[in-house]
Amino acid sequence: MPGIDECLLEAMSLPGARGAWLVDWTSGLALGSAGESPVGDHETTAAEGAELARAAAEFESPADDGALPDPAAQPVEDLIVTTRAGYHVIRFVETAFDSSICLHLWLDRSTGNLALARIRLADLAQRLVLG
Repeated sequence: MPGIDECLLEAMSLPGARGAWLVDWTSGLALGSAGESPVGDHETTAAEGAELARAAAEFESPADDGALPDPAAQPVEDLIVTTRAGYHVIRFVETAFDSSICLHLWLDRSTGNLALARIRLADLAQRLVLG
């Protein structure tokens, strides 16, 4: 079972992978990063990915009290954002504690395989060991 570094290295072994992050989507902090960043800064990319993850979680199951929803209680598994040059795949990771972690993979559009990336990120998210 991979830890954070091994998980990110496995993600970076995917065809077309340019960058990978493990992010706490409630705070926007990167728990780990590998490869390049589309904006030149891993922390900024993590924060931007966290904003997308929060928006997806809130879209699916808005909280009445303004609190962030529990991603385990709603059906969003992953989120794909397509840009002219690439894909950003954000996969929610279910954990035993607060489930506020996501894997974010940046793929080159011309060399990446989006279907393979979704399958492998789902597998990585399931096998990831935090702690």
